[in-house]
Amino acid sequence: MITRGGLIPGARLPIERDLATEFAVSRGSLREGVRALVMMGVLETRQGDGTYVTSLGADLLFAPLELIVDMQTAANSAHIQAVRRVLESEAVTLAATRITEDQLSMARAVLDDIEDLVDDDSTKHHERVMEADIAFHRIIAQATDNPVLEALISALSSRTLRARVWRAMSERGVMRVAQTEHRSILAELEVHDSDRARIRMANHLLGVERFIEDKVGAIDSDGVVPQVDEASER
Repeated sequence: MITRGGLIPGARLPIERDLATEFAVSRGSLREGVRALVMMGVLETRQGDGTYVTSLGADLLFAPLELIVDMQTAANSAHIQAVRRVLESEAVTLAATRITEDQLSMARAVLDDIEDLVDDDSTKHHERVMEADIAFHRIIAQATDNPVLEALISALSSRTLRARVWRAMSERGVMRVAQTEHRSILAELEVHDSDRARIRMANHLLGVERFIEDKVGAIDSDGVVPQVDEASER
């Protein structure tokens, strides 16, 4: 009924008895189906008011994908990052032609806010820098003006997975490297150069992808890389 347009976004479902009769199923089976669609973001129940079709927005329908991403093992993180690299490289290409001055200003502000933190190699600023990383990439995804692409990128860049990666990034200077790469991407967006923005983003995310591939054997379920002292490194 929903996919054929009989029930549009925001529409209230017919009463349970009528639906069960129409579909020739028991009320128990009908309730199970409704519960499943609620979990998928297709329906929403309003206490005392019935069940309604949601907006069917991409942010709702792709939300379950974020849970799937969060449940992936460290071994699969690199595969997720590879898909993310493909999508975000396309996203920044599109964003370069559509990004507004307000969005550019927001992106600059995000990077400026952590400029004094990225040279500190201790872990005390990882949370704040990670938040800035998420915000920067979110602005670019929003600038595509493509809600489906934005929702997919958001799901693949789940906060849990990003936190695991950031906690794992223990090498000296890695936060400065990420900051520099973000600045380079922003510079291409400011001049609306799609091709160069795409190259910058692809290189940036490829570095993250390779980092995960190199460390995947050492990353435990919490995303922590065992520390190696300087003497053993030498």
